[in-house]
Amino acid sequence: MNTALTAAEQSLLENLDPAWTLDAVMALFEKPFGDLVFEAQQVHRSHFEPNSVQLSTLLSIKTGGCPEDCGYCPQAARYHTGVANSDLMSVGEVLTAARAAKQNGATRFCMGAAWRGPKQRDLDKVAEMVAAVKSLGLETCATLGMLREGQAEQLKGAGLDYYNHNIDTGADHYQRVVSTRTQDERYETLTRVRAAGLSVCCGGIVGMGESRQTRAELIVQLANMDPYPESVPINNLVQVKGTPLHGIAPIDPFEFVRTVACARVTMPRAMVRLSAGREQMSDELQALCFMAGANSIFYGDKLLTTGNPQAASDRRLFSRLGIEASTSNGVPAD
Repeated sequence: MNTALTAAEQSLLENLDPAWTLDAVMALFEKPFGDLVFEAQQVHRSHFEPNSVQLSTLLSIKTGGCPEDCGYCPQAARYHTGVANSDLMSVGEVLTAARAAKQNGATRFCMGAAWRGPKQRDLDKVAEMVAAVKSLGLETCATLGMLREGQAEQLKGAGLDYYNHNIDTGADHYQRVVSTRTQDERYETLTRVRAAGLSVCCGGIVGMGESRQTRAELIVQLANMDPYPESVPINNLVQVKGTPLHGIAPIDPFEFVRTVACARVTMPRAMVRLSAGREQMSDELQALCFMAGANSIFYGDKLLTTGNPQAASDRRLFSRLGIEASTSNGVPAD
């Protein structure tokens, strides 16, 4: 009889998170599909309510005109994608959207702006939005690009709970996707976010022509952050005509589920979120992702500039699967 413990079982016994190596994560990816999903489900049930999913809503508070060249992004000014530029929304407009999100069951409200980084006058306005949304009893999150010294502290003071700043992909693949900023610059912002006492929302995008090893490298980078992110969005590339990555071969659906499962096993207490690309997923694929440990979704009509399943459709899926919307803002059961 094989009595060897898996990495996840050893972690649970010691109540410690291991330092994950590329070889260890590749070994997870290469397990038989059912074995990997079973392991991820065991880890998930050890830390969270098994049939509860946290709902977040993401609102684009300033759309288009971004100076970056991220190959996946329809908001980059240099690409012709049909995305209309819009100015920063008013506090009143954001509050209206936040109230609707709360009424639909969301417990976290994220505000995203297409900037390389916010100017101070814009950050002052975003801070007002954060305070207003926080007053509704919602968790608050923002994704505004790179932050300068003191800006994370200002957002924290306004009541921000989470800051999202993805590292996108494995380090070796990064420069094939983005050239206007380095991955190290992304880590600088994440360091400022941590130092300010904010929770970190950080994940990546798969389906950008990367290899399985690159996906494993992404998981290794995330899992070895100290501490690893409290929230880990796994995005499936939404191909938009006019962006450099339009027309690339899509990721195999089972490989996407494997990525979710590896995130769950390596970051057992994180909220693993199905983010961009859920509009293109079948109900069956989403169900597999929930089995593999995903326990958070972006919920509502739009995810920045690309479609997202509407609230009623999500409620029907939850009912079919016996899943309930979390009311605890994703706090682990242990």
